[in-house]
Amino acid sequence: MSTYKKLIFFLFASMVVLAACNNDDKGADKNKSLVVKGLYSYGPEIKSFTECEDGREFWVADSAKTLELAYSNLGFEKPYTPVYIEVECKLVKSDTSKITGDYDSTMVVTKLLKISKQIPDGPCSQ
Repeated sequence: MSTYKKLIFFLFASMVVLAACNNDDKGADKNKSLVVKGLYSYGPEIKSFTECEDGREFWVADSAKTLELAYSNLGFEKPYTPVYIEVECKLVKSDTSKITGDYDSTMVVTKLLKISKQIPDGPCSQ
């Protein structure tokens, strides 16, 4: 019976260690910055981003406070005109109780790398 208890204890301890390792990996991914490229639209009610490669849509939060300013400085007459952007960001789960809940994730922009009225040829221009 003593060997049986040791085996059960060993299996339980192994499961705890594996679960702890998996949680650490998930936490590291949340803090990882990404560089994304796509189309950004801005206006009074919507701040959205569509990724060029796979078409995923994100709500945009501009933590750097440079994206919205750069968009406004482009001088559009009408809101929601899409522009091409490249940004560093982090993805966080959207709050389902707000308008952001319509999007899978919220893209929190930490650094604006490029903004352009010219949409490059390729997946973004379709």
